[in-house]
Parts: sequence; C-alpha cells; structure tokens
Amino acid sequence: MVKEEKQENRGSVEFQVFSFTNKIRRLASHLELHKKDFSSERGLRRLLGKCQRLLAYLAKKNRVRYKKLISQLDIREK
Repeated sequence: MVKEEKQENRGSVEFQVFSFTNKIRRLASHLELHKKDFSSERGLRRLLGKCQRLLAYLAKKNRVRYKKLISQLDIREK
C-alpha cells in the first residue's frame, strides 16, 4: 500500500509514519507478552511521540495527505 508507493522517497513524512507505525505495532505485541519489559515500553513511548509529531505536522501542512495516510494505515485521528 504505502510502502510500494513511497519506496523511492524514504524521507517523506508518509514513509516515516508508515515505518513508525509498523514498529509501534510490533512493540505493542511484544509488550503484551512481556509486560515487565520497561525499556521496550520506553522505546514505544518515544516512537509514539515521534509519530504524533509527524502526524501533527502533516495535518497542519496538507490535510488531504493526512486524511489519506490515516485511512490507509488504519490509525485513528487525534
């Protein structure tokens, strides 16, 4: 979906949010099994913050691209 479209432009906001979202989902599933892994929990919180900041930037700069991205990644709007 987004990965194929943005493979040549890895610095774009969409690609960064896509990769952060994949890492967040992977870490969340890891933390369901390992509830006391606090260093991974800290990493998850940092990734969530980065992803939120990028989404806020994209929403401010280009609302159409923002709406398209959150619908493609199936993430909720803030």
